[in-house]
Amino acid sequence: MMRCSGPCTGNEDMPNSPKILVVDDDPAHLKMLKAVLSEQSYTISIAGDGASALAAVEKQFYDLILMDLRMPKLNGLEAQKRIKTISPDTPIIMMTAYASVDTAVEALKAGAADYLTKPIDIDELTILVRKALHHRQLELENKYLKERLRFDFAAFIGRSPAMRNLFETLALVAPSEATTLIYGESGTGKELVANAIHQHSPRRDHPFIKLNCAALPETLLESELFGHEKGAFTGATVRKAGRFHQADQGSILLDEIAEMAPATQAKILRVLQQKEFEPVGGGNTTKVDVRVIAATNKDLQAEMEAGRFREDLFYRLNVVTLNVPPLRERGEDIARLAEHFLKVYAEKNRRLIKGIGPHALDLLMRHDWPGNVRELENTIERAVILARGHMITAAELPKSIQHASVEERILQTETVPTGKTLKDMERDMILKTLEDSDGNRTRTAETLGISRRTLQLKLKEYGINR
Repeated sequence: MMRCSGPCTGNEDMPNSPKILVVDDDPAHLKMLKAVLSEQSYTISIAGDGASALAAVEKQFYDLILMDLRMPKLNGLEAQKRIKTISPDTPIIMMTAYASVDTAVEALKAGAADYLTKPIDIDELTILVRKALHHRQLELENKYLKERLRFDFAAFIGRSPAMRNLFETLALVAPSEATTLIYGESGTGKELVANAIHQHSPRRDHPFIKLNCAALPETLLESELFGHEKGAFTGATVRKAGRFHQADQGSILLDEIAEMAPATQAKILRVLQQKEFEPVGGGNTTKVDVRVIAATNKDLQAEMEAGRFREDLFYRLNVVTLNVPPLRERGEDIARLAEHFLKVYAEKNRRLIKGIGPHALDLLMRHDWPGNVRELENTIERAVILARGHMITAAELPKSIQHASVEERILQTETVPTGKTLKDMERDMILKTLEDSDGNRTRTAETLGISRRTLQLKLKEYGINR
């Protein structure tokens, strides 16, 4: 006899195969369904009643549930309603005797994907299961893409004053034809801002071409930008159109433009001034109508003053500037972004994770995020993969984020002076460390084992203006 009070699983050697939970109080029928579906490379778990099915869903994600309607303890209809509150997007196929078709229709109205009548036709079972899984996969992919797109054009804005200011400027800049220069540290989302400019411009229906100027050596960058004629250099066996030609009538993003060599800078200047260029190895002038968006994580004015960037090109690019704030300057957005990434990666990795624990969230809020939004995204993706329960805890965060607080460090010292409050001791420690670090706040924060943002808050709290 094959009876499971909890879920029994087969095909454990196929971790990437779709996971199906089969629920039926008839052991013989349960055994038959498991055998049939296992042959089709699905990972099968089984449960003998609705209550066991509910318990299984609380512990694990399933791609599909195949469930009998008439069962003891908890019937299929009631089990379906409760399962939908835990995993609303998991498709459920109901199984029922012919006489209970009306109940099956009721299940459909309550959200079931389909139903089968007993005795089960194996061919019909195979088709329905494959159809439900395929539909579910399409839904997941579509939802994931929508989430990414929604983030690309909206969620990066955030609610902090710095991001609201950026959004207000974007609304004015995007519809124009102005050359735009985007400043921001690595990982802040400069490319997302460029996407938003193009998508909200009159050129949105034309190409948006992107090129990272730091990714190619000077000898290849010019060819990539302006194209080349056949035989222009060794290996140029065919004529090739460059990125500016591809972007005609649209926009081009020149990312990390500060890394561009002076000779190539001169040719970019010509495109901006005269809307024309010559391919490498060619004498014919090509006219283009392209909006240029440039991005950099360096101070271009400082680069110009140091002689590494052309002055005339700087002023041509510096028509409209946008500054994308680092994450440490938009602390109000950290929790919102973390929850967004949690939702995206929990769904992508099929993990039932409900949220971020208070201690973990506090650590995220205290961290300086030198890698900005990209670092936060990677941190949450890692935490989702490593999570052992339904909540992200501090244990799933990188060691670099698990800072000891100043208070903890004070209590760990060997000599604790008497007659002083903890706050007095904390203030004294900060002052001494700041003095030892010659007033360098970054070094002070590192020595104390806290984020720079936390240090700034402490300095403000104690009225320290050094």
